[in-house]
Amino acid sequence: MATVASARRHAQAVFQIALERGELDLWRGDLERISEAMKDPLVYAFLESPKIHFDEKARILSQRLEGINPLAMNLAYLLVARRRLVIAGDIVTEYQRLVDEHRGIAHAEVATAVPVDEEIKDKLAHRLGDLVGKEIVLSSRVDPSLIGGLMARVGDKLIDGSTKTRLLSLRQSLVGR
Repeated sequence: MATVASARRHAQAVFQIALERGELDLWRGDLERISEAMKDPLVYAFLESPKIHFDEKARILSQRLEGINPLAMNLAYLLVARRRLVIAGDIVTEYQRLVDEHRGIAHAEVATAVPVDEEIKDKLAHRLGDLVGKEIVLSSRVDPSLIGGLMARVGDKLIDGSTKTRLLSLRQSLVGR
């Protein structure tokens, strides 16, 4: 939980800097490069090792991330110095969420009982967009346990129109609970 909160704080700080400088997309690319560098197990182990001096880590990191924004490089140095490399991927995810929110884009996850075609996905994205007042980027998955209908999650909103939930509600009302 602490790592999620830490990633959120770092992403918010980066977002504010990027927004002030008008460099939202540039920062996203730089953050992705930092995250990708940390996915290499050898690099990660080297940078996390307490036996290696920070100057040596900084030299390797600057070679690995050559050409990125100096402020993004400072973030990478900070993550190394504080031994928080594990949150690099979470920073990218949270940063992208903030950028999308700024641009009026929301992500929705929809579960259906059966696979749906692209035309239905487009209609569903449009209808969800009208409901929340944002452009929707839709991801879908199949969940046969729903029996029919769908469940959609947009941010913290859950829209449950599944047959399973309706049957459970009917059961509870008949049992008298």
